[in-house]
Amino acid sequence: MLSHFPKPKTPPMVRTVSTMKLEIGASAPSFRLPDARGRQFALADSKGPVLVAFICNHCPFVKHIRDPFAALTKEYATKGVSIYGINSNDTFAYPDDAPERMLEEVLDAGYAFPYVVDETQDVAKSYGAACTPDFFVFDRTRKLVYRGQMDDSRPGNNVPVTGNDLRAALEAAIAGRPVADQKPSLGCNIKWKPKNEPEYFKP
Repeated sequence: MLSHFPKPKTPPMVRTVSTMKLEIGASAPSFRLPDARGRQFALADSKGPVLVAFICNHCPFVKHIRDPFAALTKEYATKGVSIYGINSNDTFAYPDDAPERMLEEVLDAGYAFPYVVDETQDVAKSYGAACTPDFFVFDRTRKLVYRGQMDDSRPGNNVPVTGNDLRAALEAAIAGRPVADQKPSLGCNIKWKPKNEPEYFKP
């Protein structure tokens, strides 16, 4: 287990591997979610391949890849990829992930994609998202081609953050090719609200 920065009466941070609840070839579950300013963003408005990233502010796994991920998403936005960052964490228990802190994160990280709030956690459940970060790549027809990690780098393992696995998946989605390797992501479990944990969540 990984210990969260001390906060009273909050559960421990659990290292979680992403599920494969959403199978390769499945259609992207639809959503319409607000960002921290209340602006609405919908999957239906996307064009081209789509990257959906379940992220948050406080997770050390997300912090570890934050700057390279921001750069990668800017690069692939210029290649026609629609990108959404979704924060599904319980912000009552984890106020560092609250919308006002998301505004700060967008500015600090230089995120150029919609960073939206899944307040009910229903979108995370529909995708089978389990951890932060958790990445989903869909082709132009919004069929899932990749579900997994950005690369092999983790906090403390001294492996450089390259984005190689996510980059390969995005290139395949752009070219209309299948993705050969599906490498599950590893990170902090999504912070589910009490009694709202999905059936696939195993602390």
